[in-house]
Amino acid sequence: MSDEARFPRLVALACHDLRTPLATVHGFARTLARTELGEPADRYVGMIEAASDQISELLDELTLVTRIEAGRFEPRLETVDSLELTHEAASELHDDAVSVEGEGAPVLVEVDATRRAIRQLARATRRHGGLEAVAVTVNGAEVSVAPLVGTAPGVVTGEDLRELGAAASVDLIRAIGGSVEADGERLVIRLPES
Repeated sequence: MSDEARFPRLVALACHDLRTPLATVHGFARTLARTELGEPADRYVGMIEAASDQISELLDELTLVTRIEAGRFEPRLETVDSLELTHEAASELHDDAVSVEGEGAPVLVEVDATRRAIRQLARATRRHGGLEAVAVTVNGAEVSVAPLVGTAPGVVTGEDLRELGAAASVDLIRAIGGSVEADGERLVIRLPES
């Protein structure tokens, strides 16, 4: 096996092997969360549970990028409405920092991964732009996030590798036949039409 082929396999193996201890941590955190421990222990258990969710998502992102890079990505494409998908992505952020409006259209995507990608790109646009909120506009198969300011343009287009979630999102959208690009002060995500 060449070194080029070996590295993605090692990363995939590491992601797989990390899931077992992570599942243990997450399972016990959930068990403890259902128990009245009192403060500050309740808060600490909540933090452990949230952190284990974040680690799990990071492993998902790393696994996805590894599969794409190794040429082993086989998406399960389904038709979904782009506006509905975007609303779901924004709702997963659990705050009011992302507004969604527009008109959807049928798109052909890997639903869970694309929803996560839209969510990650909106979050990264806000975070790296130093913004309190961003606006997401859906126009058929096009999803735009604005304003795109600060260091956000490089991060959310994958040119500046500062955030795994954003880089994996760009790789995923391109791998399913879409595109991600900066257009002035907007991030434009084009999803493949159904």
